[in-house]
Amino acid sequence: MFRSARPARTVAAASVMAGALLLAACSPTITTKPYAPSDGVRVNLTDQVRGINLMVVSEGEGEPGAVLGALANGSSEDVDFVLAAEGAEPISLTVPAGGTVYLSADQEGDQVVDAQFGSVATHPGGDLDATLSGAGVDEDFFLPVMDGSLPEYAAFVPNTSAL
Repeated sequence: MFRSARPARTVAAASVMAGALLLAACSPTITTKPYAPSDGVRVNLTDQVRGINLMVVSEGEGEPGAVLGALANGSSEDVDFVLAAEGAEPISLTVPAGGTVYLSADQEGDQVVDAQFGSVATHPGGDLDATLSGAGVDEDFFLPVMDGSLPEYAAFVPNTSAL
């Protein structure tokens, strides 16, 4: 008398599929959560006021650094932002109501501000202790430091020979 293993395999496969569906139903949908889709970081001060993809590009520790990213203000009032990082003078600017200001970026038709730190207190690949302030909120975060080894950042490395 020979028995087939087919019914046992079918039951096992159905159990695995039911378990996978159960786990998927309990898992949050990650794509609905805000995130920084680049090397920079996102800093939410409020639901409408935030820093987007913030980072610094520098040749090295102690050298000047260009701040890249954007400051967005979806509120109905102008917001005064202050970006402070260890070892550098803070950067202050006002973002108009409903506006976005791009920092050291190559954007046409948008408001762009050349934002630089005079000296970066860590090496490329490291993080600076930083604080972004605006709309009455201060948020501490780690600001990543990149160098010009990636082609997309090479043009933003401050030219120290021109100083």
